[in-house]
Amino acid sequence: MHFEASPTTNSLEEAVAVFVQHRTRLFGIAYRVLGSAVEAEDVVQEAWLRWQKTDRSVVVSPVAFLTSTTTRLAINVAQSARVRRETYIGPWLPEPIDTSSDPEVGAQRAEALELALLLVLEKLSPTERAAYVLREAFDYTYPEIAEILQLTLVNVRKIVSRARKHLSAEQRVSVDAAEHRHLLNTFVSAAQTGDVASLKALLTTDAVSLSDGNGIRGVARIPVLGRARVANLATAYPRFWRGADLKSVEANGRTGVMIYRDGEPTTFLTIAASKEGIHKLMWVFNASKIAAFLDSRSRFAVALGSAPGVCGPARVTRRPGGEQRRLPTEPDAGPHGQDT
Repeated sequence: MHFEASPTTNSLEEAVAVFVQHRTRLFGIAYRVLGSAVEAEDVVQEAWLRWQKTDRSVVVSPVAFLTSTTTRLAINVAQSARVRRETYIGPWLPEPIDTSSDPEVGAQRAEALELALLLVLEKLSPTERAAYVLREAFDYTYPEIAEILQLTLVNVRKIVSRARKHLSAEQRVSVDAAEHRHLLNTFVSAAQTGDVASLKALLTTDAVSLSDGNGIRGVARIPVLGRARVANLATAYPRFWRGADLKSVEANGRTGVMIYRDGEPTTFLTIAASKEGIHKLMWVFNASKIAAFLDSRSRFAVALGSAPGVCGPARVTRRPGGEQRRLPTEPDAGPHGQDT
């Protein structure tokens, strides 16, 4: 059981210690529900503020309080985010996070952290998403989920079952991490050399390429479908690969590639693959999402010495979620393609 009772006092120092102990899990829940590291950080920060202000002497289970607060806040943000994403220009992809610096984020059933699954989760309602994440990624019991979501046990079982069926209809069984890395590296090598035949051999017949640019010039605003079109697209813009520096990164527990130009990161690429081959290419060109990935390495930085009563003696730093730091892009952006 996650919600065991534990003694609680009103000591601010103890409140900080309890929050820090569970912070990784809270971020993991919020991130999986939202698909955004920046939004998840905001949710966790708000959960901390509420934990700080509450009368903790009457809280029976601190972890139950923090988990419930974080989950409900994430659902509220997800409901408003759905409206915002309706105006997003082109495909929307979850923000990748760097899991190499903090493996604990992906320690709970890492497959529930993969970008391809987070993208499919977006098709569920925020409540369905939260119930699925709590059950499948963090192994909460049905009674605990019912308590968190303030629903009946019967409803929670139905919601989780419905979410599983929806996801199983759209999600393929992923290859292991080693094969994923091999397929991605082989794809990138073939794309750099213009080897269309090798690219086609790597792709499934129904392969799709998704480019997240939110209106950046030259970035495809619709999915590119089919083995031939995806392969041709990856080699259609030699300037994209010429002079680019590639760095392997770990994103969401799997290998990704960060592409640099003139020392600046401009593109993130990863894949989704099954035993049949690569069936999804995910390109991130949105500068704010690339910045969020790079910032995620220091997600748990702590600012010491803040005045008690403001955010406590160990205040968790918060990145400005609205910041849109533009990164340079090539005029001919490359294998994300022109609108078709």
